[in-house]
Amino acid sequence: MTQTITVIRGDGIGPEIMDATLHVLDSMQLGLRYEDADAGLMALEKHGELLPAATLESIRRNGIALKSPLTTPVGEGFSSINVALRRHFDLYANVRPAKSFPNTKSRFPDGIDLITVRENTEGAYIGEGQSITEDGETATLMQKVTRKGSERIVRYAFDLARRVGRKKITVVHKANILKTTSGLFLKVAREVAAQYPEIECNEMIVDNTCMQLVMRPEQFDVIVTTNLFGDIISDLCAGLVGGLGLAPGANIGVDAAIFEAVHGTAPDIAGQGLANPCALILGAGQMLDHLGRPDEATRLRKAVVATLEAKDALTPDLGGSGNTMSFAKAIAGRL
Repeated sequence: MTQTITVIRGDGIGPEIMDATLHVLDSMQLGLRYEDADAGLMALEKHGELLPAATLESIRRNGIALKSPLTTPVGEGFSSINVALRRHFDLYANVRPAKSFPNTKSRFPDGIDLITVRENTEGAYIGEGQSITEDGETATLMQKVTRKGSERIVRYAFDLARRVGRKKITVVHKANILKTTSGLFLKVAREVAAQYPEIECNEMIVDNTCMQLVMRPEQFDVIVTTNLFGDIISDLCAGLVGGLGLAPGANIGVDAAIFEAVHGTAPDIAGQGLANPCALILGAGQMLDHLGRPDEATRLRKAVVATLEAKDALTPDLGGSGNTMSFAKAIAGRL
């Protein structure tokens, strides 16, 4: 069975880590076909816009995209490309696993295996209703949380936990202070949790969550939370297991899904072969899970772990002397 994937090569180190990832996928002989589409600075230079209509049409047609990091120019009136993609396709669930890997620069070399499920389309992070007074002294922002948005992300988290055998969900909120927005999210989360009696559910205020993650991260299994809190927490979790170079992400909706490396474009090392491709390769593993090929996804992740254990091709950020493509070839050789 063949599947066409929209491939967005991105900016900075994006093309390098995409080439590495596609090399690994090709070595698995999965019957995948790739349809290149432009976004970011490359698209701006070629087409005069950051997110061309042709790219949106490609994602709509294929329903699946694999995306390298993109640059949104700062201070030039451009909106975030990532936010635009999430809103355009209603990619309401952002799924970020954080798992301990061998031979990484981490304070927690083992024992961490958690998933952050982040609401992806509403809340403060979207930046709705931003304004600033003429004197520049006062800025405002609207934060909107809906019952629909809260229910579907919490239900997604519980369905994910049930599907992959997770036993506990932590609902992260700030309902003690943000009584309307976080309060509604927590209220809905309690209603949904009651429908999954086999899964333990507890509640934790976001500031305590951050402290507990740093002190005892092994207590967490699945975290579900609102958009801005999820953005912060998921990066914190990446820091526990070796950094953003090992952090994949999935953006999932009803009709489309985009899988990515969550780190930035790192223009300072672009074109030098120094970039760690693991985040995007692991994102491709999430893509295989989504495509109903969990055995192949597991095979891919095991090859990544085996390569990290062997230490024979690690990139400089992991303490090795390998390069982006040699790391990918080492992973491919262990599939």
